[in-house]
Amino acid sequence: MSRRLHVIGTGLAGLSAALRGLEAGFTVTLYEAAGQAGGRCRSYVDASLGMEIDNGNHLLLSGNRETLAYLDRIGARDTLTGPERARFPFRDLATGEQWVLKPGYLLPWSPSRRAPGTSAADYLPWRLLTAGPDKVVADFLPAGSTLERVWRPLLVSALNTPLEQASARLAGRLLRETLLRGGSACRPLVARDGLGASFIDPALAVLERAAASVRYHHRLTGLDYEREGIASLSFGDGRVVLQPEDAVILALPPEQAAALLGLDLPLEHQPIVNGHFRFEVDGLPAGEAFLGLVGGTAEWLFRRNDILSTTTSAASMLADQPAGEIADLLWHDIVRALDLPAGIPLPPHRIVKEKRATLAQTPAMARTRPGAATIWRNLALAGDWTDTGLPCTIEGAVRSGRLAVEAID
Repeated sequence: MSRRLHVIGTGLAGLSAALRGLEAGFTVTLYEAAGQAGGRCRSYVDASLGMEIDNGNHLLLSGNRETLAYLDRIGARDTLTGPERARFPFRDLATGEQWVLKPGYLLPWSPSRRAPGTSAADYLPWRLLTAGPDKVVADFLPAGSTLERVWRPLLVSALNTPLEQASARLAGRLLRETLLRGGSACRPLVARDGLGASFIDPALAVLERAAASVRYHHRLTGLDYEREGIASLSFGDGRVVLQPEDAVILALPPEQAAALLGLDLPLEHQPIVNGHFRFEVDGLPAGEAFLGLVGGTAEWLFRRNDILSTTTSAASMLADQPAGEIADLLWHDIVRALDLPAGIPLPPHRIVKEKRATLAQTPAMARTRPGAATIWRNLALAGDWTDTGLPCTIEGAVRSGRLAVEAID
């Protein structure tokens, strides 16, 4: 009799777990409460724009080894695009200054690889690498140009938490896997045709070819226990009884998993606000795939086809504003970033507020993140919010799927 792996949730963590489960010899069934897979990593056609957009913008790095391995499994690595070398173009919207950060072992010593007004010593935040569990990032970074032009835009986008609240230990772990591995680990990558085309559709195709089944509109409402394990799964329309060798992976958002299992988690969230504007331009300055913005509301600007998209992380105050006001602010930043004529009218747009984009990645959250294994022999947890050793990112979500399968296999 084959072992069956029941994966609850079809976001990146769930899809990663399902693929790893197939490799471990399981027959796989996935359950999804919504009518489509992808969770927070999905693409859809927006009626007001008449084009496909992503629910959020994601910038990957060539050092994201788990993510690249996931893409290799589903035959989609070639759907990512980016510069041949590590480079991050920036523009200060307040002063008009432009620069390109070029991470690598030579970064601190070459003025041409740094932001204006910064020194070599500013790029050596070694104390972050040994930070204690109660420290925040701002404890180790002095105020000034380097904080605002380098570390804040880079680390806030990765941690989605203000640096005055974000875990220094998580930031240090992130630096170990990227900057400290040199420029080869810091090359930025974006999904050429959208998140769905890179991460979701190819994964579903691989699962279908392997005879895995996906059951949409199946919301898990309860777990039934017997002795040391899970005996059955309760859904709105019935129960699924587990066989002795079966296993379950909960790849759900943290609040749902906490409610089902009685976990004590600090469920403070941080939002991300994305703006999508239909406006035809030849490209971003110097043919870049993206542009970092300082001194405005938008933090990153992306272009795909005729859509200009912005991202603002840790956007608590911004997310509370009406969508129309947000659109005006973001469009003003785009006009300045691209040197468009002043007064150009607001084009068709869509503002996407992910108010629960990630947990607030504070020291309190970092201390209480649960691991993949649970007290039940056949139940494991997956999700970027579990203890992967990384912040809540795509890389963390994919890694969590592997860790979950290892915990129950």
